[in-house]
Amino acid sequence: MEKVDNLDKKILNIIMRNARIASKDVAEECGVSRAAIHQRIQRLIEMNVITGSGYSVDPKALGYNTCTYIGVNLEKGSMYKDVVKALEKIPDVVECHCTTGPYALLVKLYVQDNHHLMNLINDRIFSIPGVTETETLISLEQSIDRQINIPVDED
Repeated sequence: MEKVDNLDKKILNIIMRNARIASKDVAEECGVSRAAIHQRIQRLIEMNVITGSGYSVDPKALGYNTCTYIGVNLEKGSMYKDVVKALEKIPDVVECHCTTGPYALLVKLYVQDNHHLMNLINDRIFSIPGVTETETLISLEQSIDRQINIPVDED
């Protein structure tokens, strides 16, 4: 597998801050040609270092005012794949993690209000075979939102 070098790391740090930045601006900041930036980004995509692109949408702007985390316990740990498939069918679920600790799964979702949350838990999540218990945590504020920091060796 090819390695990610310092120039790749510099490029990644720049484009993670602003995915819409022009290649010429990245090139200028890195001190290389625009063609080199384009080639590096294509290589990083092919290496699956860059795994997606798109826009971030603020859920609150669409009426989803509450970010919620739900810890889910299962009848048997081996049921998690089937439970995840069922959770994928709930559009409000934006993340699901198989975890260690007190929960088998940790689910992140956005809801419009408490009534919406109650319906999701009672009507959708508890209707999934194998789900035995949930614990709901409501995020009062997202204090940090960032990508991973990639340290660059000093030249």
